[in-house]
Amino acid sequence: MLKNISAKQLFEMMERAEELALIDVREEGDFGMAHILLCANIPLSHLEIRMPDLVPRKATPIVICDEDGVDAQIAAQKLELFGYTDVSVLEGGVKEWGKAGFEIFSGLNVPSKAFGEFIEHAYGTPSVSAEELKAMMDNKEDIIVLDSRPMSEFNVMNIPTGIDMPGAELVHRVQDTDISSDTTIVVNCAGRTRSIIGAQSLINAGVSNKVVALRNGTMGWHLAGFKLEHGMDRPPPPVSSAGHKKALTGAEAAAKKFGVNKIKQETLDQWRDEQQERTLCILDVRTEEEFKISHISDSRHAPGGQLVQATDVYVATQKARVVLVDDLMVRALMTASWLMQLGWCEVYVLETGFEGQAMSSGQRIAPCFGLEKQKINFVTPREALNAQESGATIVCLDKSLSCREKHPKGAWFSIRSKLTKDIKRNEISTPLIFISTDIKISIMAALDMKDFPAGVSVVEGGINAWEAAGLTLEGGLNNVLSVPNDVYLRAYDREDPVEVEKAMNDYLNWELGLVEQIARPGGMKFEVFPD
Repeated sequence: MLKNISAKQLFEMMERAEELALIDVREEGDFGMAHILLCANIPLSHLEIRMPDLVPRKATPIVICDEDGVDAQIAAQKLELFGYTDVSVLEGGVKEWGKAGFEIFSGLNVPSKAFGEFIEHAYGTPSVSAEELKAMMDNKEDIIVLDSRPMSEFNVMNIPTGIDMPGAELVHRVQDTDISSDTTIVVNCAGRTRSIIGAQSLINAGVSNKVVALRNGTMGWHLAGFKLEHGMDRPPPPVSSAGHKKALTGAEAAAKKFGVNKIKQETLDQWRDEQQERTLCILDVRTEEEFKISHISDSRHAPGGQLVQATDVYVATQKARVVLVDDLMVRALMTASWLMQLGWCEVYVLETGFEGQAMSSGQRIAPCFGLEKQKINFVTPREALNAQESGATIVCLDKSLSCREKHPKGAWFSIRSKLTKDIKRNEISTPLIFISTDIKISIMAALDMKDFPAGVSVVEGGINAWEAAGLTLEGGLNNVLSVPNDVYLRAYDREDPVEVEKAMNDYLNWELGLVEQIARPGGMKFEVFPD
C-alpha cells in the first residue's frame, strides 16, 4: 500500500544507517534544475528499464519524488505492480523539501562533484592553470597530459598531446606510458572533478612523479583562448607485467589507507543467498572491451572512474553492498578507495577475482519490467519508410540530444511519459511508428499506446537498423511533440558559442561553491582520512 511521508520524515530516514532508495522521476532537465542531493534520477519514461538494475531488491525502502507529487504517484503505483513492497511518496515533492528548510541542489552527479571539491581542499591536490600548462608546452618541458574521461568524451575534444586514460585506468596504466622520473604528469577532464580525483589517485598510489590536475580542464583551456583538438583517438597503453606489479603495490597501499575491505568467493556466494534481505551490486570496473570478452554472469559493467564520478547512475540504493570486480585488482582497489571516502555504500573488493565464478561473454542484456515483445507489431526500416510516405507518423523516442544529432527524416521527437498527451494535443490520428536507439523504450511506448485506434508499430533494430539500411537521416529538432526537457544541457551541448562560454563559467563557479552548499541541512559530510 502506498504511503505518503513528509520532508522531515524523509530527512530522518536519510540520517539512518539503513538501505534507502530515493528516486526522482522527473525528466533529467527538470531534475538538474532543482533536486534533493541523494536522489537518483530515474525518469518515469525509463522506470521499467532502469529500476531492475538500480534498485534490484524488491523490499528496499523506496521514496519517490518529483516537483509536486503528481508523477510520483504514477511511478509509485507502477513500482507496486512490479512487486516492490515498501514504496512511499514525498508529500509536495521537492518544493516541500525546500520549504521545510532543507537544501535543494542543481546539476547532475552532485555528491561526486562536491566530493571532488572536498578532496582538493582536504588534501591540497596540486593543480596548474591552462596558462601555466600552455607555457610548459611552449617551453618543451618534460610533461605528459592524461585525460581521465572515457574515450567517447575524449573524441569530442581534448587538450593537445593528451592521451586518454579514464579514471580507474590511471594508476593501472601510468607506469607503461613514455615517462621518466622527471616527467610531470598533468591530469585533466572537462571541468574539475575527474581532474582532481585522477591526480589524487596517482598521488595516493605513491607515484613518484610530480602530479598536478589541470584546473578547470578543457573548459579552462577553452576559456583561456587556447585551441582544443577534436576527433582524436589516443588510447592508453597496454599493461606490462612490470607495470602491473608496480601499480598493484600502489593500489594496495591506497586501499589500506582508506580501509578497503576484501572478500573471498565464499562470502560473495553467501551474500548472493541474502539478496532478499540486503541489496547486492556486483560491479565490474574494468574497460568495456574486457567486460565483453568475459565477465561474472551476475555482474554489471561500471568503469571505475565513471562510477566515482556518477555513483548514482550505477547504484540507487544507499547503504547497499557493492562488490567491485577486476581480475588484475588495481582498478577495483583504487575505485573502492574512493567509494569508501564517499561513504554512502558498503564497498568491498573481490580478492579471488574470477575464480569459481559463473562467467559470461558479450554484451549484457539488462532486465526490464513489462517487456512483452510478443504483443508488438514490428516493421523493418523500409516498411516504416513506406508507411510514412503513405501518411504514418514516425516518432523518435531517443534523448533529445541524440535526436538533434540524427533521426529519420520527417520523424517527430517525443518523450515516452508525455506521449499520450502529445498525440492528443497535436490531434494526430495516423498510424504511429516508434523508433529509438534502445528498442526497449519503443516497445514500452507501443505497449502504452496499444489501444490507439490507428495502430502502433516499432521499427525492428531501431535507429541503427535505419542507418544500416541506408535510409535518410537528418539532424536538428525540427518536429517536436514534447518540450525537450529530458536532458540537462552541459556547456558543450549548447549550439551558440556565446552561450557555451557563459555556461562554462557558470558551471565552474557552481562547482566551486558546492563545498559550502553541501554543508547545509540536506547536504552530506565526507570523512578526512589521516596520513
